[in-house]
Amino acid sequence: MIQYGAMQHYDWNLLEEEPLNPLLGRKMMHGQNVTVARIRLRRGAVVPMHSHPNEQISMVESGALRFAISGEERVLRAGEAVVIPSDAPHMVEALEDSLAVDLFSPPREDWIRGEDAYLRDAGNR
Repeated sequence: MIQYGAMQHYDWNLLEEEPLNPLLGRKMMHGQNVTVARIRLRRGAVVPMHSHPNEQISMVESGALRFAISGEERVLRAGEAVVIPSDAPHMVEALEDSLAVDLFSPPREDWIRGEDAYLRDAGNR
């Protein structure tokens, strides 16, 4: 991150990807009111059913992801996005190698604290 006065500048190409498990990796940035994450999912990756108090917008940049949100399923491809309401149970499965950008408001304090075992354990299922 480069900081100019009040502006924080990020370059996705320079941020190190954090490997969460063999099929899932992420890059993150946090603002005062939002977390933005770029998630790499290899085919077969599963983000298990979970919920959180953060509203989430997931945008698929490439690949295909199957979302199950509060009992409704939908496959999203490049250029498509979904809004996940606060506290809605949801899961994601990568149908092919995919790249997604997720926005969370308020920021994902659990991720900042490293309390994301559900993502790290997902590679052992």
